[in-house]
Amino acid sequence: MSTRDEIESVEDNGVSLSMNPKKFILWLFIVSIVMIFVSLTSAYIVRQAEGNWKLFELPSIFLYSTIVLLMSSATMHWGYVNAKNDELQKLKIAIGSSLFLGILFLWMQMEGWKELVSNNIFFSFSNPSEAFLYVLTGLHAFHLVSGLIFIIIVLISSFKHNIHAKNLAQYEICLTYWHFLDGLWLYLYIFLMINR
Repeated sequence: MSTRDEIESVEDNGVSLSMNPKKFILWLFIVSIVMIFVSLTSAYIVRQAEGNWKLFELPSIFLYSTIVLLMSSATMHWGYVNAKNDELQKLKIAIGSSLFLGILFLWMQMEGWKELVSNNIFFSFSNPSEAFLYVLTGLHAFHLVSGLIFIIIVLISSFKHNIHAKNLAQYEICLTYWHFLDGLWLYLYIFLMINR
């Protein structure tokens, strides 16, 4: 059977091969973000190997902020389960909790940056290790802000009863992006712990 016959067979059986266009755009966006961070972490490793690299300790609050962000992923998933079961009150609580935890993560990141400054680690080009640290964590924080804006939009939709078992696309897109941002931070945190 040729490829064309297989496609026609699938179409005859009523199976759709298409993807939600918004989900497709999200995946393209995620791939572009991954490429940015792979490039930056690769450049980090190459530059570190050249020498003249200042060693630093990551603030302990970064570990706690990592735990907070993972908790926000858990509450987002809990919200998804509630949406599938049409438990709309619990859905709102889950989304609100995720929003709070995301904001708490950003506050903890800022406290971590303050601690770095108090330890004389500045965003400067006098030593590239310092600049890389702020660029990696700052760029992630920027993307996390976009995720928080998306969560606010989803929270508003939940209050308008636009998210429920039969209408999950918006929540699924937000959930995917948020899980991605959490996974990205986990990667960056482990990377920075190993490559100080």
